[in-house]
Amino acid sequence: MNDQRKQLPVAAQIRKGLEEAIRHARGEITLKTTTLETPDRLPEVGAEELIKIRLASGMSQASFARLLNVSTKTVQSWEHGDRKPSHAALRLIQVFRHNPSGLLEVVGMSGPSVTARVGKPAVAARKTDPT
Repeated sequence: MNDQRKQLPVAAQIRKGLEEAIRHARGEITLKTTTLETPDRLPEVGAEELIKIRLASGMSQASFARLLNVSTKTVQSWEHGDRKPSHAALRLIQVFRHNPSGLLEVVGMSGPSVTARVGKPAVAARKTDPT
């Protein structure tokens, strides 16, 4: 949307948009189009896999719940197999598996030192200070 359109009253914006649509249908103008790829299918994450992901990151159920913006009881029910994560939670879990430190940074949580993809070959555990 250009600056001129933002300054028009709503009715004028609608009218202008309809006029552009008619001109486009007649072949008089070409409208900008954007093509997006559909995201990958959501991963299936069972109770055992979820526990592995969480433990590999060195997170408690409460911390993992905060990361995913769900309650601790929700994480517990996932890990017991009573419930399955929502599609939104599965997408966040997928992001966390791919880039744990990135997701932790985005949500403003400082976390364990994770050097590999969580739930994949090897993940560095939380570093402890021997002192």
